[in-house]
Amino acid sequence: MGGAHFAFTDRWGGVSAVPYEELNLGGAVGDDPAAVRANRAAAADSLGIDADRVVWMNQVHGRDVAVVDGPWGPGAPVPSVDAVVTARRGLPLAVLTADCTPVLLADPVAGVVGAAHAGRPGLVAGVVPAAVAAMVSLGAEPGRMTAVTGPAVCGRCYEVPAEMREAVAAVVPRARAATSWGTPSVDVVAGVHAQLAAAGVTDLRRSPVCTRESRDHFSYRRDRVTGRLAGYVWLGDDPDGRGGMTT
Repeated sequence: MGGAHFAFTDRWGGVSAVPYEELNLGGAVGDDPAAVRANRAAAADSLGIDADRVVWMNQVHGRDVAVVDGPWGPGAPVPSVDAVVTARRGLPLAVLTADCTPVLLADPVAGVVGAAHAGRPGLVAGVVPAAVAAMVSLGAEPGRMTAVTGPAVCGRCYEVPAEMREAVAAVVPRARAATSWGTPSVDVVAGVHAQLAAAGVTDLRRSPVCTRESRDHFSYRRDRVTGRLAGYVWLGDDPDGRGGMTT
């Protein structure tokens, strides 16, 4: 295992029952905790990582970032943040989503990775630039970073009131969009990529999956009561490798 590794789950291959079927990885959506633990173990096993070392977040749609060097201890509170970064090789970071944009970042040369949760509020608050800045503080360089955004609701499907769209566009103009049926919308993925480019990140990659359109993925906007997908990022031992991506 070398370089940077990026992975995103879909909804299949787990043990959760309706309406969380099957591979729900979210622990705060009403699912059976035992099922969530089994799903997290299965997902980690499929990626060749240790489920007990994965760093999760208590996501609150803000811009706070936690710098970590290991998993939270048993019984320790999980901080309310929307991004985590680390300079510890082999430590997997995870982000949960069900329409919001999962953002995975890596500078393999510096040995620094990050994961961020960017919904509409987080986009406006600037969680992604904050994550990039936190990685820079650990020695990363934006020009060396790879940024990958995973499955998320697309601008053609994320309908919002006109006033909300204009409020977002006033902060992130690239997020201004319209639905496929002609009403105001927000394109969070486009906004995130614009913020990454403005921060100096040039290796930008994105999943083509719209969660609202794909029945293989959880979507809060489509189903309301539903599970959560996860994005994972970690570094192996080869600083020159870019690693692989699984979607």
